[in-house]
Amino acid sequence: MERVFRRSSFILGEELEALEAEFALAHDCTHGVGVGSGTDALHLALRACGVKPGDDVLTVANVWVPTACAIRAAGARPVFADIDPRTFAMDPAKIARALTRRTTAILPVHLYGQVADMDPILEAAAKRGIPVIEDACQAHGAAYRGRKAGSLGAAGCFSFYPTKNLGAYGDAGMVVTNDPALARRVRSLRNYGETQPRYTCRETGVNSRLDELQAAMLRVKLRRLAEWNERRRRHAARYDADLAGTAVRVPHASPTSRHVYHLYVVRSDRRDELRAWLAKRGVGSAVHYPIPVHLQPAFADLGRRRGDLPETERACNQVLSLPIYPELTAAQRRRVVDAIREFPGRKGRP
Repeated sequence: MERVFRRSSFILGEELEALEAEFALAHDCTHGVGVGSGTDALHLALRACGVKPGDDVLTVANVWVPTACAIRAAGARPVFADIDPRTFAMDPAKIARALTRRTTAILPVHLYGQVADMDPILEAAAKRGIPVIEDACQAHGAAYRGRKAGSLGAAGCFSFYPTKNLGAYGDAGMVVTNDPALARRVRSLRNYGETQPRYTCRETGVNSRLDELQAAMLRVKLRRLAEWNERRRRHAARYDADLAGTAVRVPHASPTSRHVYHLYVVRSDRRDELRAWLAKRGVGSAVHYPIPVHLQPAFADLGRRRGDLPETERACNQVLSLPIYPELTAAQRRRVVDAIREFPGRKGRP
């Protein structure tokens, strides 16, 4: 921060250029473009990939609304495929039926820190000749068959919201890609659409620039990301073992994916009772996310109804996030486990 203040360069400076290169390299990409938020990363990546008003973009609905909001910001319509109930990610077997004649991109979400089953998703997109844009906003450092999240599709989009595995001290985001032309267009769009020579604007862009102070702090934290992710994985492994035989179903870690556990999400058909039980014992928990996007009031115009996405809706009624973060202690974790083990009727079906 002192270095930034000494330079008195706060927007599009050396710290951001360094962070873009370092973060891209850490995710097996050649280009990174810092933007104002993860939502902006999705919006601008969609536009850079050619998504335009009137198009459809295929995604999932068991997420919070920013993914769908980004699709709408690009002028397109979100269309939803159902999920794999084990991984909470887009089910490749449901893609063909969900595609429409206007689908111009597929946007899988690497939810909770686990990469979606990307090979069949990429194959389905290739058959249609459309790009895959990865919503990796919860998957910093995650991998799929040895390949880093964000490097698998045309572009990968990350959020640095403060609670993420790599969090800023405010809003910030990044688009990574191996396509230099796509990177150039995102760089232009994030800065009003400016191109060379300076003060030339060839299309309408937005103001979405990751500032130098956030970039400087993220560079320091990036050096610790791998260690922090490994701590999360160790905590998750202990939870998995200690929660066996309780009233919850522990997360499924796909053998093809290196899960980084942005969230540790269990399932229970008595979710709300369990959450109240934990709260009375001073154990925090959260629901990510209780209302699927296709049932949100803001997206009622899409015409989707309850029952359209059965696995999505079931997950939204059952998921519960337990405390997990790098600094979690064994005693704190034990307190969570003990409270769940004491839950009445704990041997009931998860």
